[in-house]
Amino acid sequence: QVQLVESGGGLVQPGGSLRLSCAASGSIFIIDRMGWYRQAPGKQRELVATRTTGGSTNYADSVKGRFTISRDNAKNTVYLQMNSLKPEDTAVYYCNGKIQSAWGTRASDYWGQGTQVTVSS
Repeated sequence: QVQLVESGGGLVQPGGSLRLSCAASGSIFIIDRMGWYRQAPGKQRELVATRTTGGSTNYADSVKGRFTISRDNAKNTVYLQMNSLKPEDTAVYYCNGKIQSAWGTRASDYWGQGTQVTVSS
């Protein structure tokens, strides 16, 4: 089994910054991609940012220029640096990993438990 554990959420004022972390552990053979999604109350879960093991990144238009995703491949950890936060960034942020748990198996999607980010004055 694979576990993803997030940390770093909290309450921040508009214009502030937060850094989220997500560490993957367990039965990991290859990590294809790790990233972040978020879900605000009453809305569907949406992509925030992803990063492949090779370094390719993808960002939602709403966070480009403000958020930066990075990975420490040796630690199986992904980070999300969030700057210039806005109230509309308020959501539960979920870590996602597309992970192959053993040689010859297909990569599967794994999710963390979510961490709350609230942007409010």
